[in-house]
Amino acid sequence: MSRTFPTAPPCPLWRRLTALVYDLLIVLAIMMVANMLGLLVTGGRLLDEQQHLRAWWFPLFEAACVGGYFVASWRRGGQTIGMRPWRIRLTTATGDTPSWPQLLVRLGVAAAPWLLLGLTQWVGLRLALWAVLVAWIVWYIPALIDPRRRAVHDIVAGTEIRSPP
Repeated sequence: MSRTFPTAPPCPLWRRLTALVYDLLIVLAIMMVANMLGLLVTGGRLLDEQQHLRAWWFPLFEAACVGGYFVASWRRGGQTIGMRPWRIRLTTATGDTPSWPQLLVRLGVAAAPWLLLGLTQWVGLRLALWAVLVAWIVWYIPALIDPRRRAVHDIVAGTEIRSPP
């Protein structure tokens, strides 16, 4: 474990969210490549005539690709591409690099709102997407009141986002 920013202050929420917007562009690129690979593997038949997914494994593959980007970035230097321009870094409370289990827990809790898309068949896609957005807002509310500016996934995983002075 290497100490990265042991005395750096907690990162303000607006910087975290701005970095997340940058990372969403990277996620979009990763998903495009995953889709291309899915099309190659299925011979261009990833969807059927009614636009339903034929390959049951594809959402798991896509989630693994996106999750792998975040976990690998956090483990290797504590920063995703979106975090670098804002000079923020993921650490433990002591400034160490988070462990693999901490990173996997953080990823799982941060991604949990996506499970609300399972409501689509009952409430429709638009309402399900709103539910995901509201859940993420709730996930970040603690960062507004926590002295260490931790969101729900940071609290559960024992991590925090720091920015150097």
